[in-house]
Parts: sequence; structure tokens; C-alpha cells
Amino acid sequence: MVTRGLLVVTAICQLIVTVGVMLCPTELLSLGVDGHLSADPSDIAEAGLDFGRTARAEPLAVLHPASAADVVTLVKAAYGFGFPVSARGHGHSLNGQAQAANGVVIDMSGRWLRVADERRRVAVEERYVDVWGGELWIDVLNATLAYGLAPRSWTDYLYLSVGGTLSNGGISGQTFNHGPQITNVLQLDVVTGKGDLVTCSEEENTELFHGVLGGLGQFGIITRARIALEPAPHRVRWIRVLYTNFSTFTRDQEYLISLHGTEEEEEDSGKFEYVEGFVMADEGLVNNWRSSFLSPQNPVNISSLAAAAPVFYCLEIAKNYFRSSPDAALDQEIEALMKKLEFIPGSVFTTDVSYEDFLDRVHKAELKLRSKGLWEVPHPWLNLFVPRSRIADFNDGVFKGILGNNTSGPILIYPMNRNKWDDLMSTVTPDEDVFYLVALLRSALNGDDRTQTLEYLTEQNSQILKFCRDTAAAGSSAVGSAGHGRLCPGPWAVADSEFQEWGPYHIYPLGVRDMGGCAHHLQHWNLIVNSENGVPIIFTDKRERERASPAFKRIIMFFQFEAIQ
Repeated sequence: MVTRGLLVVTAICQLIVTVGVMLCPTELLSLGVDGHLSADPSDIAEAGLDFGRTARAEPLAVLHPASAADVVTLVKAAYGFGFPVSARGHGHSLNGQAQAANGVVIDMSGRWLRVADERRRVAVEERYVDVWGGELWIDVLNATLAYGLAPRSWTDYLYLSVGGTLSNGGISGQTFNHGPQITNVLQLDVVTGKGDLVTCSEEENTELFHGVLGGLGQFGIITRARIALEPAPHRVRWIRVLYTNFSTFTRDQEYLISLHGTEEEEEDSGKFEYVEGFVMADEGLVNNWRSSFLSPQNPVNISSLAAAAPVFYCLEIAKNYFRSSPDAALDQEIEALMKKLEFIPGSVFTTDVSYEDFLDRVHKAELKLRSKGLWEVPHPWLNLFVPRSRIADFNDGVFKGILGNNTSGPILIYPMNRNKWDDLMSTVTPDEDVFYLVALLRSALNGDDRTQTLEYLTEQNSQILKFCRDTAAAGSSAVGSAGHGRLCPGPWAVADSEFQEWGPYHIYPLGVRDMGGCAHHLQHWNLIVNSENGVPIIFTDKRERERASPAFKRIIMFFQFEAIQ
């Protein structure tokens, strides 16, 4: 106990020297937190590294809060004395966004929570769940399934924190129908940069509500989220089919997402609830990530198709049902939908799984990669929103050009409907009715193969970004940077006045690096590993945002996985 106390005192003394504030160590020690302020080397090391494994910045202390009140207490101290604070959920950021060099990281995992209701509470009749900001989505799923309910919108990987994905967007194959996770939130509790605990929603403190959702953690720390629920399906028919023609592949994807919210939907109830896809250039890709596509039970052999097309595409779709086993009506509905698609005959892979197993499918692949030592490696991921009008160009220039047949990980590609997004929230999307997520989820390995090294993949990311710049229309500021001559990574449009109201001292430092005292001087974003330091476009008012919207008709970088939490 004495040793732990000395570590904390030492950390606080270092903090004082580093940030240059006149503060007695006993003042921080007497903050009155009910949780645990730690300077344990293992806590420090863990908080200094993230899933990306390309950036390391250790804090001087880690707070394990027992409640939202502890977060308030620490942030008030940080606001008063000027040291940086970051919230960390599951540590799934890619380039240090949840780190606080020479500051304090708040471990939002909830391991020190004192009150059970702080973690999660399901309101069955009202169909919502209140959850702690650091709660993992897999735990939210398990808690709500006990009542036959579940959230409507998901990410592909469920071992992410609620506050983390809501600080970004939260997308997957359901987004085209239900919108991103941020549009399925009813209410938030947020600790602002001043240390105020504020409840906000569409009816209360609406500007903060919209700013926080997709705001990359810069307006505050989400300590509670109220998530809308719906009746949970029992099982899922999970289908994959192959294409060699990219335009046919994207046309079928766009057709399937058009069946939601249209007159055709009213006439024909048949539709899929999940639509994704991925690019494949070698057999190992799917085996190493998204499980059983190339299995002994599956007659499709990618090698036999390689001669016909060096790159091919997999459409992944799912149909939910509320029965314990499929029936003839379900089979007929799916057959009718499949007849409208133009995939390679004989390339259908189908399985029926529980709803929980379908949603948690990536975790099974994670366990396989962990067993091979392939999970805790650098991840130079690159996530892009690409408008429909440019997706064919992207296929020719990137999938068939820059990447060739060296993918080094899964490449997701699927469309979304823009009308399912809320323009009042902080996320920015291309200004077209349909746009695509392209996610290069690649892993860097040490070995003899140069094409799998971090340096090679990082350089390839730079080539992709250069391609995006070079193919933008002449005179367009689509991937420009508000006059700074750097790449604009988006996805952010906020007002300077809102920063001044909710976080004037910018103690939440790493969602955007080096605030420089003004939202118009954002520097050193580093959203993508070792990419050019970018400057997000910041709009001072909604009229300016409307004037600038054509700039986003090209390609916008998007960071989904836990920007801050």
C-alpha cells in the first residue's frame, strides 16, 4: 500500500513538473475519487499502447473511476491546472488517439465501478438500455438478449467500447437500413472539458448531443449512453456469393440497400437486413479473418477462378428470422431475392447461425489470429468513405492497381444510404445519396516478405491517398485542407464556439493533436499511420458548411474504431 502511494506521489510530481503548474501533490491525492489513481508500471504501459501498435505515449497516471463522479473530479482538476486527459475504453484506437502523454488516462473499462446500475440497465417496456461509456458492445448484446431485445445498429467487432464507437460513428452491414450507431442513441451523459456532467439528447442540450456523437472525443467523455432497442431475431441465414465483375458486384449491393424505405419495399417485403462485401486476391485472406468461407464443405475454390480474374469480390448478406429453425417461407423469400442478383453460378455459401454468433463472428477470427501470434501486431489500417460516383475509379486505381495481389488483410467494401445519417452530428459523409465504406484492415508482420512490413504498407497507404488527390476533379478542394496544403482526413465539421463552450482549454488532446488555441489551427491529426499530418476542415457555422459540402464529393477519410475511448 505504501509502495502504491509512493508511485502515485511520484507520478503526480512528474505531472506537475511536466505541465508547469503550481500544484501540491497532496491536492491531487485529495481529489476524493472513490476509484483508484494508479501509477503502476503495468497500468502505465497498457495505457501507452493501443491496437494500432504504431504509436506509444505513456501517461504519468491512470484513473480507474468508480463512477462518473470520479471522471468529473479528475477533469475539473485537469481543467483547472492544464494537464491532458484521455479516456480509454478497450484501447482499439489506431494511432494513439486514446493516449495522454505526460497526462492522465481514464480507464473506462469499468473494472472499478461501485454501482451495478452504472454498468448497464435494460428498460424492457421502453425498449432502451442505459450503459456505462466504457462498456463493451458484446456485454450490451448479452445483457439485452436476456430480455429478447438488442440494439439495432452494430459494428462488425463487438469488443469495442460504447463511448468509443459513438465518438466516431459505429458502422457495419446494418448501417444502410438503421443508420450508424450514433443515430440510434436516445440520450447521453457527458463530462465536458470544463468538468461539467451534462445530460443531453435531441430535446436537451442538443448542440452538445450532436457535437459529441461522432465528435472524436473532443467535446467530452461519454459516461452513459441510452441506446434504442428492438426485438432480437433468433437466428440468421448467412450467405456469401462471388463476383468477378466489379460493376455487377456494386450494382447488386446498391440494389439490395435500395429495398429499404422504398415503394418496392411496401410491395415486396423480401429484403436482407445486412449487406457487406470484401475484396479478395488470395485464398489466405478470408481463412485468416472472416472464418469459414473456404471450408471443406464449400465447393468453391478461389484458385480455380484466379485465371479468369486476378481480383474478385464477395457479397456478404444476411437474413434475420424469429424462429428456432428456417421454414419454407424463409427459403422462398431468400430464393426470390437471390434470383435478382448476378453472382457467379455455383458460388453460394450458406449457413444458419444464432443471432449472437453472427454478430460476434469476428471475435472467433480474433481468437484464431491470437493463437497464431497474429493479433498483437501493428495495424496500419486505412478507412475511407468513397462516393458512389468514384467507386469504379477506386477499384481500377487501388484494388487492381496499387494493391495488386498483396492485400495483407481483409478489405471491406459496402454501400450506405446517406439519408440514414444525421447532418447535425459531427460526422461528415460524401455529398451523394449512396457512398461506400472502403476499409483496408491490414496487419504488418516481421519476416522475409517485404510486402507485409509496416514500412511497405504505410507507403502503400500514402500511394492510395495520393491517388485520391490526383483523381479529384480539377479545382476541387475535395481532399484539400482549408488552405494549409495538407490532406483533409475528415470526418469533422464543428463550430469554434462549441469548443470554447465545452472544452476551452483543450485538455482532451489527442483526438485532434495540438489545438493551438483555435479550432481553425488544428495540426498533426495523424489519423492514418504515418500518413501526412492532416488538417480537418472546420466550419464556423452551418452556412459555411453548406457552401463547402461539394468538397466532400470525393473521398473522405473515416476512422471508425474508438478514436478516443
